[in-house]
Amino acid sequence: MRYYFERFSISLKKADAEACSHPGQCDADVADTLRLPYVRRQLAKIDPELIRAELAEYGAWDESQLSDAAENEHRIIWIAASNMLEESRQ
Repeated sequence: MRYYFERFSISLKKADAEACSHPGQCDADVADTLRLPYVRRQLAKIDPELIRAELAEYGAWDESQLSDAAENEHRIIWIAASNMLEESRQ
């Protein structure tokens, strides 16, 4: 599954997307997904500033919060997974 943001795209296996988007806390599942080699390779190719800029448009985090690149990766994977699954249900 692939989700296209304005500045880049991210692919996740359906099972990984499902693990990152479910009722309740997803933080541990997103953290596990972030350790997967295929996810790490993708994120390594995306400038952290592009991720920050993408997240800034959501208006959910302030500049101080968006200064943490690792947290931004966590946020972007969670958003990608949620959006992928939502689109697949339509």
